[in-house]
Amino acid sequence: MVEWFSQACDGVRFEWGPVGATALVSDCACLVVVDVLSFTTAVSVAVDRGTAVYPYPWRDRSAAAFAASVGAVLAAGRREVSDGHPWSLSPDALRHAPAAERLVLPSPNGSAISAAVAHEGVAVVASCLRNGRAVGRWLVARGYGTVELPILVVASGERWPDGSMRPALEDALGAGLVLATLLEEGTGSLSPEAALLATAYLNTGDAGAAVTSCASGLELATTGFAADVAIAVEINSSEVVPVFQEGAFLAAPLSR
Repeated sequence: MVEWFSQACDGVRFEWGPVGATALVSDCACLVVVDVLSFTTAVSVAVDRGTAVYPYPWRDRSAAAFAASVGAVLAAGRREVSDGHPWSLSPDALRHAPAAERLVLPSPNGSAISAAVAHEGVAVVASCLRNGRAVGRWLVARGYGTVELPILVVASGERWPDGSMRPALEDALGAGLVLATLLEEGTGSLSPEAALLATAYLNTGDAGAAVTSCASGLELATTGFAADVAIAVEINSSEVVPVFQEGAFLAAPLSR
């Protein structure tokens, strides 16, 4: 990594997408994944209910084999849920389905990032608008955010039809909530990239309304998943911090 891209002068850093995550993760102690619509919101809802969530990049035959190997249910596509298999990437479906003990939750954005960095020797935390303040406070309580224990917050983004990453407003605001909390809690210095996202969140009058009316929010709502957007904008409604432990996101205590 070229030095000027690493944001190494500051304890709190920010980047976009899978490439940004893999480029900067080796110099960090903790990586915070943000994928508001919908991976990390789905993780938040599921972990709130006691489910261990296993990230996986793609929902394919290998995902089914992986789910079997860990004794987990494999989430279906949003439109493929049924009475017999009600678990999917939809936060609304996960809220109303019976709580699974273990769930494999594939997605090409937040889940793929989580799976890619999980074995890099860093703490991995799933954050969204539902739990962003709790995540920020948890990080500060454990001493993260200094140059010695740097944090990398990654906004997952979405995908254009050609597969390239599309920066997504909902993930910018989700990352901004965590970063604004770190700023308010007086952790180490924020890089210019991180400070910009914190400022953007603090100066957004109604983050929930912004997410609801942004491109990704409209896409979900107009295709039948407005309830997923409504859950995603339950800002700071959860105090549960999902931390990657032994292959899955599990609830972590808020203090030592």
